[in-house]
Amino acid sequence: MSIKFWGLSAIVIVIVLFFALAPSWLEESTNRVEGRSDWPVSAAAKQLHETLVIGDMHADSLLWNRDLLDEADYGHVDIPRLRQGNVAIQFFTTVTKSPRGLNYEENAAQALDNITLLAIAQLWPPSTWNSLTARALYQAEKLERLATRAPEQLLILRTRADLERLLAERAQGKELIGGVLGTEGSHALDGDIDNVDVLFENGFRMMSLQHFFDNKLGGSLHGIDKAGLTPFGRQVVERIVEKRIILDVSHSSEAVVRDVMALTDQALVVSHTGFAGLCNTPRNISDALMQRITEGGGLIGVGYWDEAICDSSPAGIVKAIRYGIDTFGEDHIALGSDFDGAVTTRIDTSQLSAITEEMLKAGFSEPEIRKVMGENLVRFLRDSLPQS
Repeated sequence: MSIKFWGLSAIVIVIVLFFALAPSWLEESTNRVEGRSDWPVSAAAKQLHETLVIGDMHADSLLWNRDLLDEADYGHVDIPRLRQGNVAIQFFTTVTKSPRGLNYEENAAQALDNITLLAIAQLWPPSTWNSLTARALYQAEKLERLATRAPEQLLILRTRADLERLLAERAQGKELIGGVLGTEGSHALDGDIDNVDVLFENGFRMMSLQHFFDNKLGGSLHGIDKAGLTPFGRQVVERIVEKRIILDVSHSSEAVVRDVMALTDQALVVSHTGFAGLCNTPRNISDALMQRITEGGGLIGVGYWDEAICDSSPAGIVKAIRYGIDTFGEDHIALGSDFDGAVTTRIDTSQLSAITEEMLKAGFSEPEIRKVMGENLVRFLRDSLPQS
């Protein structure tokens, strides 16, 4: 055979190997679990943990090509590991654009987009290669397919009736998990306000405004100018409030957060974060602004990675939770892991009982543990989800 034939064959093999291996290699290298894999958990903590209603406000697992019905030995979240961790409610947030570098201090909106490259490498539909709305809808479709394939394991929560069904079935001993769709920044709108309605109709019940860079709605906490809401951003916030979609100000500039609070009295969430008063990094907004959010009935999801809480061990997570309770009140603190969001953690979702163990060791009361692990989130969803 000719040299040309063998040359073409080699190129084909390289391309096939790239598409087959590169995405999983990238996820394994970016969503790591470091440290011990067998955190000790006492019998008392295990017993209490099995009785908790547990909810996590932020995981980016739909971004990756893993089949979430199968247990993986990398990454942080899949359905088997959610069941092992006794998780009742998992928010699945859809990432649609992310700048090369993921710099917490400053990112240009024109930076090379990681998600375009990832969508192509993972062989997502061509419509997702240049449409951010299509990327969000494709990830929503992935969750819908999971729920269709395993309805006894996953229920997508769109209404309060769905939530009550989930809680009733879990009270009967079933291991059903409720999935809630959210966006990681409103880049998913592609600059069209009517896409708020499109996302809502496709099951999205939480939307954040910014991610790692400024966008048409306003400034990011990690953008260039840290500006407030634009006129378009104000229109989008008003539409989100009108649709009763949960409004997440994670990654938003402090000016945007203040503008949002001036525009609406709807309770806000910060779905995955740390506290500046405990861990003063560019990832966290000021405690003073957090205080205003919680005074308005808001909910804060404590993250599990170093850049947010400065110590990602179970004890470090619990230290951040304790700080949140002591500073903002036990009714306003929840879990917001940022699992599968290109972060390194010390636990995956199957190991959440290690947090329960550390809370008991730190002297938390049982009501505090129950509220933080999920009851605060359930209450918030009851107040926020549409009835039908």
